[in-house]
Amino acid sequence: MTRRWLALALGGALTAGEPQAACAQGTTDSRADERGRMVEQQIRARGISDAAVLDAMARVPRHLFVPPSEQRSAYEDRPLPIGFGQTISQPYIVAYMTDALDLSRAHAVLEIGTGSGYQAAVLAELAGEVYTIEIVPELADRARRTLTSAGYDNVRVRTGNGYGGWPERAPFDRIIVTAAPPAIPPALVEQLAIGGTMVVPVGTTWQHMTIIRKTERGVARTETIPVRFVPMVDGLPQDAR
Repeated sequence: MTRRWLALALGGALTAGEPQAACAQGTTDSRADERGRMVEQQIRARGISDAAVLDAMARVPRHLFVPPSEQRSAYEDRPLPIGFGQTISQPYIVAYMTDALDLSRAHAVLEIGTGSGYQAAVLAELAGEVYTIEIVPELADRARRTLTSAGYDNVRVRTGNGYGGWPERAPFDRIIVTAAPPAIPPALVEQLAIGGTMVVPVGTTWQHMTIIRKTERGVARTETIPVRFVPMVDGLPQDAR
């Protein structure tokens, strides 16, 4: 992986099985061709080859997860603003992190940083259950509405501080963090199941995408590509909404 493909990984939020999205279940989708080009030119061309991940990226209607003012740009190769100083990640980065999780329908996934809900929708196409936490209440509420209207009934959104995870639903087979902590939060490692995988950008101004694998012998850590995400914020108490 070269820096050329790093492009604009400016984070998610502070942020294969049956298709879940309503638009994938037979309703008219006028932007499917744009998604097809996005998948071929931005994702497959950069080395993501897993058919389930590519299919999920082709199904999820990214334009529904951005503000109306950004919908014309929804399938461009860059992050987009979603309000409250946050962004929806570049499509390639969403696909890269999803691919690294190696998901199946048997998996329960925890996402830290719901943002617009787009990454959660991609996860929901591949996993059995998705639990996602967003620290900005307005973004959490918007994502909850968007995911519901798009037909993703296997996603639950919580407003709260992702540093504490979601202990009453742990352990999780997979954890994905879409904002950058300076170090990996211990609670998330604790809530990762034995045999599980976590994908998280770790660092301050610039980060490295980090893959954590938990075994009975301990935790293995691998750094991959350099990225740049918004910081993961600490400080808002959990709300069991």
